[in-house]
Amino acid sequence: MTVAERLVSRLADIGKTCGTAESCTGGGVGFAITSVPGASAVFWGGVVSYDNRVKRDVLGVSDEVLSTYGAVSSECAEQMAAGARRALGVDYAVSVTGIAGPGGGSAEKPVGLVWFGVASPFGVVADKRIFSGDREAVRMAAIEHAIVALLCRIEDEWQ
Repeated sequence: MTVAERLVSRLADIGKTCGTAESCTGGGVGFAITSVPGASAVFWGGVVSYDNRVKRDVLGVSDEVLSTYGAVSSECAEQMAAGARRALGVDYAVSVTGIAGPGGGSAEKPVGLVWFGVASPFGVVADKRIFSGDREAVRMAAIEHAIVALLCRIEDEWQ
């Protein structure tokens, strides 16, 4: 059973819903979840917020966060996840924002750095990973981690 299948099954078991807010994965998390039969019962949608204007105008990421910390930050990931949960009306939302490469990295924010946020009825948490490999490898690893992060948060809250 894939992690996406486990996520869909678990959400169905507890009667909860989820959604996504994605940047560097470009909808890949939503694609992975909706590839699972029965996902329509638990997945309500996603926002691909590749541009900062979408992060701000649709997800509610503050100008202060974007100018002070940048789009690739824990603060942005948290606000993206909270904004997706609010905009989509779901119980859980996961966000992904990072630098997939090959360019765009810096010493402080290297290529492969990805921040994740998970919003639930109990608050928002963020974590980061630095993935190696080319653009596609970073994106695929980020998609997998986003689903795992979401599933882990659900499991922690529904033991």
